[in-house]
Amino acid sequence: MTIDYNQRIPNNVGLSDNRRLQRALESWLPGYLSWWDHLGPADTQNDDVYLRTAISVAQDGWAHYDFVKMPDYRWGIFLAEAQEGRTIPFGDHKGEPVWQEVPGEYRSTLRRLIVTQGDTEPASVEQQRLLGETCPSLYDLRNIFQVNVEEGRHLWAMVYLLHAYFGRDGREEAEAMLERHSGDPDKPRILGAFNEETPDWLSYFMFTYFTDRDGKFQLGSLAESGFDPLSRTCRFMLTEEGHHMFVGETGVGRIIQRTCEVMDELKTDDPERIRAAGAIDLPLLQKFINFHFSISVDLFGQEVSTNAATYFNQGLKGRYHESEIESDDHVLVDATWPVHTIVGDKIEMVDHPAVNAVNERLRQEYIDDCLRGMQRWNQTIKRANIDFKFCLPHRAFHRAIGNFGDARLNPEGKVITEADWNRNQNDWLPSDDDRAFIQSLMIQVIEPGEIAGWIAPPNMGVNREDPNEFQYINFN
Repeated sequence: MTIDYNQRIPNNVGLSDNRRLQRALESWLPGYLSWWDHLGPADTQNDDVYLRTAISVAQDGWAHYDFVKMPDYRWGIFLAEAQEGRTIPFGDHKGEPVWQEVPGEYRSTLRRLIVTQGDTEPASVEQQRLLGETCPSLYDLRNIFQVNVEEGRHLWAMVYLLHAYFGRDGREEAEAMLERHSGDPDKPRILGAFNEETPDWLSYFMFTYFTDRDGKFQLGSLAESGFDPLSRTCRFMLTEEGHHMFVGETGVGRIIQRTCEVMDELKTDDPERIRAAGAIDLPLLQKFINFHFSISVDLFGQEVSTNAATYFNQGLKGRYHESEIESDDHVLVDATWPVHTIVGDKIEMVDHPAVNAVNERLRQEYIDDCLRGMQRWNQTIKRANIDFKFCLPHRAFHRAIGNFGDARLNPEGKVITEADWNRNQNDWLPSDDDRAFIQSLMIQVIEPGEIAGWIAPPNMGVNREDPNEFQYINFN
């Protein structure tokens, strides 16, 4: 499906054939551009950035690279190709034709799902708006700008659904997504992780590895929806989300690579000496892993959730790759799923109805996926002959919601006292001093071929250019 870029709002949904909807979205556009100018990447309106723009939703090459001013980026509405004969793959409506219109009885629930997902997209842009001022290289600056414009387009994707299918309520929700702001004490973003600061590039790389990975699984679940426009929207968004996680995994990997180089040069594993040399010691990286993983696992919600069961039963939000699961009937009437639960002073596995544990199954798949990337980080350390290994903390560590929201556990998952927590938390999570050190490294580097001393250069450029020579951004 080719995208029509001759429209004021590029799209592949035949927007010009629906004048009412077109006018409504065009009336929303100025507010969006105003939000971008005020809360998008700071002081970048006139710069030419080497960006990727979707030209088709087909799998065989949908991206075009060129220099673009970010306010001129062709945000638009792109749905993946329809699957002929698609049926609802799960829940009470399993086997029925997918819905092209919103079922009246599920209207409120479906709107809430779309709004919650949509709210995360501008939130991450707001969290990252000042990071360009401390970028470690032009390559990295270009990458964050690419992520930012795509998150902006993902907002457009959800706003289209709200405008097209939810009438006045949808239009009001679309306006509200421009009124809530990350960290705003009066009108914060809906999910807690999206009100956290992203004050430095280490936090940014961790965010794109851990929190954007949550987005992968949430979008994957919504891509199974019986509401076909939502499914098609999320399927295309997933093609862009892969780049965001790539930025995170390779960003952290390059930091590890540089740290290993410094350790080899100095012949030491002393964190203080490594920090004095301008690198980030491995134990500190572990603390950042602990923090960002723990706030990200919270995003999956309660371990046992009636809301998740409702979404599943109604055919609105399935499991990740629902259609490929062969171990059950996709209705889950009699199925169970083991859930981590505190029993006394230890964690035990307690079986619950699988339909109520959909969140926990998704969280487990997320954890397994996080581990795969971490194994690649550990391989870098192993190749450097360094005796250190990163690990994920227990899913119960540093949780704010669910079975462990009121409990204190160490990274190994052992229940501890409040006094134990207070005594040890700076050993497990970044302290104020740790964050101050990271902040001290954040000095902007924007000369072609130059890079900050705390991170290694990339192995390859964005579009196979030489990253050491290519001028990814022209500053005007």
